[in-house]
Amino acid sequence: MAWDPITRIVGNLGIYTKIDFANRLVTECHSTSSLFRGYSVFMKGKDPRDAGFITSRICGICGDNHTTCSDYAQQMAYGIKPPPLAENVVNLGEAAEYIFDHTIFQDNLVFVDYCEAMVKDTNPGVLAAAERTEAPRANVHGFRTIADIMRAFNPFEGSVYKEALKVSRVTREMFCLMEGRHVHPSTLYPGGVGTQPTPTLYTDYLSRLLGVLDFVKKSVAMNDDVFDFWYEALPGYEEVGRRRVLLGCWGAWQDYNACDYRYASMNEWGKAMYVTPSVIVDGEVVTNNLIDINLGLRILLGSSYYDDWVGEEPFVTHDPLGNPVDMRHPWNQTTVPVPGKRDFADKYSWVMSPRWLDPKSGEHLALDTGGGAFARMYAVALNGMVNTDYIRSDGRSVRISLPRSDQLPEMTLEWTIPQWSNAIERNRARAYFVAYAAAMAVQFVNDGLELVRAGDTRIFTDFEVPDEAIGCGFHEAVRGVLSHHLVIKDGKIANYHPYPPTPWNGSPRDTYGTPGPYEDAVQDMPIFEENGQDDFRGVDIMRAVRSFDPCLPCGVHMYLGNGKKIDKVHAPMWGAASHG
Repeated sequence: MAWDPITRIVGNLGIYTKIDFANRLVTECHSTSSLFRGYSVFMKGKDPRDAGFITSRICGICGDNHTTCSDYAQQMAYGIKPPPLAENVVNLGEAAEYIFDHTIFQDNLVFVDYCEAMVKDTNPGVLAAAERTEAPRANVHGFRTIADIMRAFNPFEGSVYKEALKVSRVTREMFCLMEGRHVHPSTLYPGGVGTQPTPTLYTDYLSRLLGVLDFVKKSVAMNDDVFDFWYEALPGYEEVGRRRVLLGCWGAWQDYNACDYRYASMNEWGKAMYVTPSVIVDGEVVTNNLIDINLGLRILLGSSYYDDWVGEEPFVTHDPLGNPVDMRHPWNQTTVPVPGKRDFADKYSWVMSPRWLDPKSGEHLALDTGGGAFARMYAVALNGMVNTDYIRSDGRSVRISLPRSDQLPEMTLEWTIPQWSNAIERNRARAYFVAYAAAMAVQFVNDGLELVRAGDTRIFTDFEVPDEAIGCGFHEAVRGVLSHHLVIKDGKIANYHPYPPTPWNGSPRDTYGTPGPYEDAVQDMPIFEENGQDDFRGVDIMRAVRSFDPCLPCGVHMYLGNGKKIDKVHAPMWGAASHG
């Protein structure tokens, strides 16, 4: 059975499965992407200063994450550090983006799979149990039963579904106060920002933030009630979307007191981030050193439609510290598209296979991001390095303190490292990270006001583009790891490769036959849907895939080839004659 395209996301993702209905098991899964785009191709020869504006257009959902990451890479290449107030503006903008994007995805897209209308169609027995089950956290969110929460998530009609849309408007306003325009920022540049913060700007931002905190607190309580119930109602459901704990997190929100963007000190300022970068394997931190993370990146081809580039001249042989750089590192990658017929025994996707080479095991790890939030919460909890006025991590959990809001008192939420890396825990972590981002936003408002009151109102650092340089930026897009890799020669871009989360999560089988995370999470997964083969919806499969927050634009790229002419036919108004 196939789902192509997967709905509720940008429509280039296809999931192809084989299902054993007798044993209620998915026996095989392939993840495909049907579109190719070529940012790495048409970035060559461009002015490096334009990179943030161009790469923002990779995605109409998290374009600001690309601009931010591109600026990070450029600042390393130019040898500059933005002023503290500029970093504060960027951090506030990115915090608003996390709250906005995670909320609209969780409450308007993911929860459609768990709403009353869907569960009534696929698991009427579960809905009947939900009607009888009182919600343990009703005192926070106000819904008496689990079924009442499910009804609130019914699309277009449910109260929470509609409230989430209002929250998305307010949080976009917060974003635009800092970054000018959503989702392609107009005020973010390498070296600083074009937004001049004032006490009024911070007040406008904070008033909106405080206005959504009731919703944020209620969301965590509703998510916990529904997902705890799900485990009880369907024993064994922890296996849906479950895979080995193989998580990547590249860190988020720079500490301007620590970050100077020098490659040589990247380990130190990386660990000072307000989300700790990490590679996590089987519940243990393999590394939290951004230099090691960078050097371990490998782009494998395997089942993707490309020719290899390893026989070409490398762009970068050694990093600034003298460490050798592999030919399969993004700094050295050349994109050579070779379209072909889909063949699950050979090539079947336009997404390449990013992997991280574990120096101890020699294994090319198919890391996933857990939809972004799961890997970030896991990394912060496990490292225990983030301790601010509002966030406390201790090696096993993250405690999030939120101030008093309109209806609810000051509240401390605790996310504890779960037993599984599965669909439910990826979704649960998303609600907690919205709370995390809201707490950090309060922190950043306080920090910014302190800078302004102290008279430090600089927002830009001048620079010149060097003739030759390399840079790398590490950031967290909403749905997970994001890195930009830049090579400058003769003052122009010689090579540029962005690696967002979806190529990691949605990759096909690699050169070694290792399936990508979507494939791995679905393959060998039990199905709990009550419908038989003739009426099968595949809701468990969709829950598993959507838990990763798929967003295909950044996984695929556009290419015309040489000499192909495209004629456009355009009617200036309805009913007018068209001329080619």
